[in-house]
Order: sequence, then structure tokens, then C-alpha cells
Amino acid sequence: MNKKDTYKTLTKASNEVLFKDKNSKFFGYAYPAINEDQVKEHLETLKKQHHSARHWCYAYQFGTTESNLQFRANDDGEPNNSAGMPIYGQIQSFDVTNVLIVVVRYFGGVKLGVGGLINAYKTTAQMALENSRIVTRTINKHFEISFDYKNMNKVMRLIKENNLKIVNQILELDCKIEISVRLKDAQKAFESFQSIFEVEIKELEN
Repeated sequence: MNKKDTYKTLTKASNEVLFKDKNSKFFGYAYPAINEDQVKEHLETLKKQHHSARHWCYAYQFGTTESNLQFRANDDGEPNNSAGMPIYGQIQSFDVTNVLIVVVRYFGGVKLGVGGLINAYKTTAQMALENSRIVTRTINKHFEISFDYKNMNKVMRLIKENNLKIVNQILELDCKIEISVRLKDAQKAFESFQSIFEVEIKELEN
């Protein structure tokens, strides 16, 4: 089975987008985000910027593999599932992660009904993502290789042959090198270092 070893995310915040329906205004924003603290910061900034708005609805998703995905959708006072889930649906539709989308609503005096709200939040989220720069990145595993200085050439040759990226290195009598390996190549790299006499390799937590 081929494991998925890439993911899509944003390089930077999108430009503000605006969707209007029956006098209601919906401002949309997409941000790269990897934790709830960042979500909080972006929401606080938008609440200051749009202090007279009625709703700040959002959805986010963090994580790069199925086992570590986290998501949340928030309706912020709108009818259940009329705002947060339509926004989250666009995160899924664009297949992006480590992302936060916020839609700020100014009520225009005319009720849109649940169908109208779903459409407005979905469309604004879609516009925000269309206005974002989306990139594909690889999912990598990190390993630490430990060896004596005399084995340096063997280790370096393997790193070069496998085109592996060195993240950190301490080259003294006892050497340690941290490498980053694309997920699909990780097992092969691990086994090739494991097979060298007097060289230890262990996986690091990302």
C-alpha cells in the first residue's frame, strides 16, 4: 500500500474577500495555522478589526496524516451547522490542512434562512481559499544517527547516495546527525543505516 506522504497547506494569509447577500456582508479570511493558540490570535485580531460585526464563524484543521488530524467547526451563534460546517466543507474540498478559515458576518436586517446562510458561508470560504497560495509539502520523518568519528565516511556516503537532508549535526569523537526523510523512503533509509556495523539510528518525534 502506498502511504500518502504529501499534504497541501497555505504559505501565507489570504487577502480579504467579500460576499454580499440581501444586505448581509460576509468577509472571508484564510490563514496557515498549526495550533489553537494561533487560531485565538487570528480571531482576536479580527474581532478588533470588525468590532461591530455580529458573527465570527470559523473552521480549522491541523495535522498531516490521518492518525493526527484535528478539526473544529464553530457556528458562533448562527443556527446549528449553518456556518462552521460549510466552511469546514471547503477545507475538505480544497484538501488543505494546517489551515484556519474565518468568515465575519455583518447582519443586513434581512434574514437569509438556513439555506441562504449555508450558501453564504460556503461561498465566502471558497473565495478565501481561491485567494490563497496553496502549496504541496512532503511529510517527513526525522532520525538521529549516532556513530564514532571513524565511521564518518560510511555514514556520509549513505546520506549522499540516498539524497537525505541533514537537519542538525554534531561531529566530534562521538558524532550525531539528525536527518529528515520523506515518509515513503523512511523505512529504506532506516534499514540501510541499521545494517552498518557500529552505527545506531533511532526515530525522533516530529
